[in-house]
Amino acid sequence: MWALALIPAALLVFLAVLVIRAAAFKPKAQPELDDYEVRVAKEKAAADLSELVRCKTVSYRDPTLEDDAEFEKLIALLPSLYPNVFKTCEFTKLPDRGLLFRWAGKEADAPAVMMAHYDVVPVNEDLWDTPAFEGIIKDGFVIGRGTLDTKVTFSGILFAANQLISEGFVPENDIYFAFSGGEEVNGNGAVRIVDWFEEKGITPALVVDEGGAVVENVFPGVKVPCGLIGIAEKGMMDVKYTVKSQGGHASAPKPGAPIDRLASACRNMVENPFKLKLTAPAAEMFDTLGRYSSFVYKIIFSNIKLFLPVLDMICKKGGGEMNALMRTTVAFTQAQGSSATNVIPPEASLVSNIRLNPADDMESALEYIKKTVGDEHVEVTCMHGMNPSRISRTDCEGFDRVASAVASTWKGCIVAPYLMVQCSDSRHWGRISDRVYRFSAMDLTSEERASIHGNNEKIRIDALGRTVEFYIRLMKKC
Repeated sequence: MWALALIPAALLVFLAVLVIRAAAFKPKAQPELDDYEVRVAKEKAAADLSELVRCKTVSYRDPTLEDDAEFEKLIALLPSLYPNVFKTCEFTKLPDRGLLFRWAGKEADAPAVMMAHYDVVPVNEDLWDTPAFEGIIKDGFVIGRGTLDTKVTFSGILFAANQLISEGFVPENDIYFAFSGGEEVNGNGAVRIVDWFEEKGITPALVVDEGGAVVENVFPGVKVPCGLIGIAEKGMMDVKYTVKSQGGHASAPKPGAPIDRLASACRNMVENPFKLKLTAPAAEMFDTLGRYSSFVYKIIFSNIKLFLPVLDMICKKGGGEMNALMRTTVAFTQAQGSSATNVIPPEASLVSNIRLNPADDMESALEYIKKTVGDEHVEVTCMHGMNPSRISRTDCEGFDRVASAVASTWKGCIVAPYLMVQCSDSRHWGRISDRVYRFSAMDLTSEERASIHGNNEKIRIDALGRTVEFYIRLMKKC
């Protein structure tokens, strides 16, 4: 009986420890802020971006569908849009639409690399309210494909450099601008650029590409804007599930038909998701943003390992970005069966897109899928894919520079590392650097984020001005 009497006391002590840890879970020091103002000619920046949008640089997995003239048209525009850059910087065209600028600094030992891609995804113009490639400027917006992904940063980088050069600024270290024209189809432009750096033995002090942004209402209990800097990105793998049979007439179906088996395979994968795994990028994000959340959430995030089962249930139920942050995800995207409604197919297939948590890789994920499907008649094969990226450091000057530029541009935001759930060209730089950071220099609403690769893509001119400001501040730190 005396042992039972101790249970309430032990519970009280346990709860007290949780509360004390939460109370001590106070915000960390945020990045140092710049003490100068940056002025940007926003209307000129908008006009330049509009010119780039008018170039239909659409990339396809089938290159015969691409219009090379549109890519060359964009490149030909650059000297007139950014004349100071072309007067001052060395410009090199590399294979597979790689563009590389070198802005010589006072030193060359610790160069910075700023990246973007100038190709865009295809458009269904019938679903747009305005033409997608006219670069219309209206009601404070630049409208068109690429205004967010990523002609905005392509233009922002060059506009910032053009302005700084006109002001007589010379960077302390070399700065490279690295642009690819095939990112959307996993092209080799960025690979060629990294090869160039590797061949010349150049190790960047920092690399900045697309990724996180300044966003609101994305973290539980945090009401202020968050500037999220990706320090890693998930891997990606397309998996095909195939079942073959003798086929037959649909009037006399036999058990175990191809689509029946595939339906079971699909259900097994949906009902048995990959295990939740807390990786370093997610842990750093929780440790940073959790300190700004409400007290109830502080109890959870200050004791994150203890509450992982609770977080797991929340993620499984809600799905979305938080779930994608914490586990390898499976999304079924394609299906193929019979060509006639009354014929059982002799072969049927499903395809799922897998996004790999940094704790998993292609081999371990494929093994888990086969085990979970649990049917030897379902052939599971990897169509193509890539492992998760290298995880970059946050305890270095490179990260501090990017974080300071974010905090100085969007004053009042909380800067935090995070895991990027999409794929980008930046992953290729992991073979020569552990200082690769993913930040799309914009403050985006949920509506704007949803328009990336979607319909009516557009950017606020005010937000575009802050894109340029960010790169000005970052270049001044290099």
